[in-house]
Amino acid sequence: MQLDLTGKTAWVCGSTQGMGLAIARQLAEQGAEVVLLARNAAKLNELVATLSVQAAQNHRVIVADFSAPDGLKSAVEQHLKIYPEVNILVNNTGGPPPGLAKDAEPEGFQAAFNQHLICNQVLAQAVIPAMQRAAYGRIINVISTSVKQPLPNLGVSNTIRGAVASWAKTLANELGQYNITVNNVLPGATETNRLSTIFDNKAKKTGTPVEAVIEHEKSIIPMRRFGTPEEFANVVGFLASPAAAYVNGTNIPVDGGRTACL
Repeated sequence: MQLDLTGKTAWVCGSTQGMGLAIARQLAEQGAEVVLLARNAAKLNELVATLSVQAAQNHRVIVADFSAPDGLKSAVEQHLKIYPEVNILVNNTGGPPPGLAKDAEPEGFQAAFNQHLICNQVLAQAVIPAMQRAAYGRIINVISTSVKQPLPNLGVSNTIRGAVASWAKTLANELGQYNITVNNVLPGATETNRLSTIFDNKAKKTGTPVEAVIEHEKSIIPMRRFGTPEEFANVVGFLASPAAAYVNGTNIPVDGGRTACL
């Protein structure tokens, strides 16, 4: 099975922590030249130096704030003038704050829409020409299992993630003819700062000790544990590789079996 990404360039968004950083490390280990995208320049420059260079890669960074799509567009356009080749794009952005849909202000929906779908579109439009030239492209979106089964108290997130999933499926239909695949990977409960925040909020809202919240959440996962960022990154590494050439337009849960529907 061909998993080697030597000679390929991968952009990984939200790559200073959690699943984004794990994905960047995984793709670098597979030989890809990785470009880290996030807003914290100091953290980006610190972490890019830790990536594997076993294939003599020249890893780089793009500093951009995903709350400002115009600024993101400018940053990636400047980067492409110097480094025009991109084969893999991993869209990954932190989720909106928890809360009920009925309580969310319209501005909250708009901000999340810009940060997720609009920024994904900006990045896709920037890299698709390079993928077409190379006749090799992988657009991989880190979304949520909520696109299959909405999650409680994540009203804005459920809504926006669903929009991104529909966008991705549409794009997959349009780009398959160019050997560019578009797939969504859906994390379940994964050991990240985001998960800790969700559990802390739930504990405060219900008056339940956070330890009890954690044990309950584990009990409803068939594997009785949370996933690790590295386990999630392994799936992304496969989708990015030549081995996944005929996997297109899919939603792949990585959730230990928690999602109840097929």
